Amino acid sequence: MTEARHEPVWNDLLGQPEAIEQLETAVRNRANGLHHAWLLTGPPGSGRSNLAVAFAAALLCENFGCGSCKSCSLVLSGSHPDVSVLSTEKVTIAIDEVRALVSSSNFGASMGKYRIMVIEDADRMAERSSNVLLKALEEPPAGTIWLLCAPSEADMLPTIRSRVRKVGLKVPSIHEVARILEREGVEPKLALLAAAEAQSHIGMARRLATSSDARSRRRETLTSAISIKTVTDAVNTADRWLDIAKKDAEALTLERDGAEKASLLRSMGLEAGATVPASLKTEVRQLEEGQKRRATRSLRDGIDRILVDLLALYRDVLALQLQTGSALVNADLAAQLQDLANSSSPAKTIDKLDAIGEARHRISANVKDLLVLESLAISLRRAGE
Repeated sequence: MTEARHEPVWNDLLGQPEAIEQLETAVRNRANGLHHAWLLTGPPGSGRSNLAVAFAAALLCENFGCGSCKSCSLVLSGSHPDVSVLSTEKVTIAIDEVRALVSSSNFGASMGKYRIMVIEDADRMAERSSNVLLKALEEPPAGTIWLLCAPSEADMLPTIRSRVRKVGLKVPSIHEVARILEREGVEPKLALLAAAEAQSHIGMARRLATSSDARSRRRETLTSAISIKTVTDAVNTADRWLDIAKKDAEALTLERDGAEKASLLRSMGLEAGATVPASLKTEVRQLEEGQKRRATRSLRDGIDRILVDLLALYRDVLALQLQTGSALVNADLAAQLQDLANSSSPAKTIDKLDAIGEARHRISANVKDLLVLESLAISLRRAGE
């Protein structure tokens, strides 16, 4: 069966044909009217925010999402004046942030036909903040489009759910992710390994498949956890985990920042390293400010990725202990996993899984990173088992 061909702006949204088809149809039929509010839902790794940005670019593009015009380049680089994105590094989105976004939504578009307001992690709005947004959704200014991103519909107030058009994303299977990587030139065996280790998270799978450093950092994360026996081991391991998260975030940020700035300069007709005219410096500054905010979030995401990998590690151990026969995420560590399974009990492994889950909660609650990781590493010790 031949895959549907989409406009270039959707190219990075892999494994989501149904969602892309729904949004692309809306873009192509926009002359007949466009719903003013959309809710994009899906689990971590499904690409909610990326889909929102691609949708915004397609809506503002005269060619339905060519990916190369000035409008597309500005949206994709995060510097289009008609697109406002609200994201947060905090546990909740402050009510003042929502009020400010709602207020700016009343201003008309300056370049394109629409004024597009994106709220990443809209599930982080408290009820009071959600009610501020609700008023804007009930009486939207002409030409304003709201794009809300959340893990599931249940995370949003019923009153908001009733006013949005819903688009659901899914996590593709390991084999679907592997096929995506193979189409990008990755060797089949490595593609399957990366897809499995990333647990179908496309972005992470791509990084593991294309960066030996990323693979090495992930393996060190897991082997260091397996080796923790003393409190000293735990403290040293926690410090190393934080360093790994920083290096991973830095590598990802530098690569993406450079590509975005180069794209923005090209859209301005400038070469890399060229002097930016005063009239265009505002757009460059907005891009750089957004990149700084993303760098902070990238570190937090890097720590959470370590915790997700540790969850997979101990789920593998539990599967061996219970003899479920299920495929291991970390098959290349099978010998160490079996040794860990033999030296412990299912109950103790479940305690470790609970400790990792609690660490994820504490990190999301802005508890100091190193304290959380030290406490977790101590909980993962093998001593006394």
